[in-house]
Amino acid sequence: MARLSVEIRPSRMARPFHLAFTRPFVDIDGTEIPAQWGTTEIPVTSGPHEIAVYFRYRGQKSARLGIGRAEFTADGSSDSLPVSVSAVLGTRNGSPFKVRVG
Repeated sequence: MARLSVEIRPSRMARPFHLAFTRPFVDIDGTEIPAQWGTTEIPVTSGPHEIAVYFRYRGQKSARLGIGRAEFTADGSSDSLPVSVSAVLGTRNGSPFKVRVG
């Protein structure tokens, strides 16, 4: 198994609001994973993957707000460094995450 290190951040201006009222999630190949603001480590199988990062307000069950997407390939070596992903939410209400791999 390879490792994925996802750093999820709101914009500086909206940070206090998001820390208090929202929660980020990561979707890898259709599987939703609860995350946290900051860094979340996720094990992944080797090969190509699609990642989506989004948030929802606390108490919501299915909303996918600010969704940002990217693709990456994991080599599957447990000895290698984790695949690094950065997801930064834009400042405006309705802005998507900018997801960067590497």
